[in-house]
This record gives sequence, C-alpha cells and structure tokens, in this order.
Amino acid sequence: MELNESELIEKEITIRNIRLTKEVLETRRSSIRWLALSLGVLNPGESRLSSLAVLDSLIHFQFVKNVDPDVRMMTDYINANWEEINEKTLRYHLLRMKKMGLVENSNGRFCFSKPSIGDRFDAATWSSTLFQSDIKDVSQKISEVIISIKSREVTR
Repeated sequence: MELNESELIEKEITIRNIRLTKEVLETRRSSIRWLALSLGVLNPGESRLSSLAVLDSLIHFQFVKNVDPDVRMMTDYINANWEEINEKTLRYHLLRMKKMGLVENSNGRFCFSKPSIGDRFDAATWSSTLFQSDIKDVSQKISEVIISIKSREVTR
C-alpha cells in the first residue's frame, strides 16, 4: 500500500537565513522585502508588491502603533504608503499569512501570531518565539522516527 505523502503534511514552515547587508536596511521597502523573503511570505524572484504592503501594514500597526488593525485601517495605510489595494487582495494575503501561522484574527482585527509568553508588541519577543512550538513539534517527530529506525533491522 502506497502512502499519499501530501495528505500527511500538517504544516509547512519556510524560514530563510539571508545575509543582512547595509543595503537591505537602507530603505523601509528593502527591509520589508528582506523580511518577507526570510519568513517565506515571498519567494526569491517574486515581485508581488501587495504581499509586501500587507506585511508592512501589519508591522506598522503591531510594532509601531501597538494596535490590532481591521481591514479598513490596513487598506487606508497601504493606499497611502504603497499603491491602491482592493479588499479581496488584502484578505487573500491575510488568509495566506494565517495559513502560514504568521497572522491570526479575532473580531475583525488582525495581528501577528501572539507569543506564548511576553509582550506581543515587542518585535524581539515575537520573532524569538515565532516558530518555537512548530520546531519543537517537528524535532520530536524526527527523534521518534530515528528511534523507530534504530530498532529495525536493515532489509533489502
């Protein structure tokens, strides 16, 4: 019997360790792009500005204003600082980030996923705990599989 591996995937996590050069930090947009690439929101070579604009609006509201924005607030911010975005596109990117585990929402307001402990409006706390539980879960499963493999004879 063959397994359908795609049905076994519970969640995919993309994190990239990208060099942080002085050019990256020169402008807000280049910093947002670097962050989007690091978090897997954007793939290398991709040029969708709308996903960058949504990420930027979340950063603005959570880490600068310390509030959870609704769709209207985010739309106004993006339209003023990037280019016009329609609600459908904004919601598409929020849903995609939610499926990635980066964003959550409640009562029509959105925020980055809350850390298990600490101040969620603190960037260092948020980033240090972002994938912690996912990595622990994957590590435990890897260990379990290796232990299972060790207990079996090699067969051809």
